[in-house]
Amino acid sequence: MNKALFLDRDGVVNIDRHFVIHREDFEFTDGFFELCRYFLDRNYLIIIITNQSGVARGYFLENDLTALHKYIINELLKEKITITDIFYCTALDDIHPDRKPNAGMFLKARDKYNIDMSCSVSIGDKERDIKAAKMAGVGMNVLLAKNSIETSAEYTVRSLREVSALCM
Repeated sequence: MNKALFLDRDGVVNIDRHFVIHREDFEFTDGFFELCRYFLDRNYLIIIITNQSGVARGYFLENDLTALHKYIINELLKEKITITDIFYCTALDDIHPDRKPNAGMFLKARDKYNIDMSCSVSIGDKERDIKAAKMAGVGMNVLLAKNSIETSAEYTVRSLREVSALCM
């Protein structure tokens, strides 16, 4: 079985600028490349799990979203970082099984890549990310938050650079 690092997109992979869809607005978060290298060196798959309701809201098209995801994958390849997959949900309604805080995207990734969820790690910047990961059985859940907030995550960090120390 495989183990995975599950990452929320806006706020973890990139700086959250509210419905980022254009390349010129996309900026990787500080420490993101190092985080990916750390987990890749330990044979984790890297999977992005992201709600993208901007499609349902009419802010952008699904084609725009897939184009941005291709851009992200190509930029990471330049850094010798391979993303295994990006799972996204364009639904607006929280009753959709794939929309976080529901576990659907995590479970699809688990089934597609034969992932041992108990040995996997999830990093999100909202409690809905943590709830979805926990519901899917992810063993270690980390909330990336600038301020101290109540969370069901096992750990809270202020920077991605802190995560590798948790995993040693």
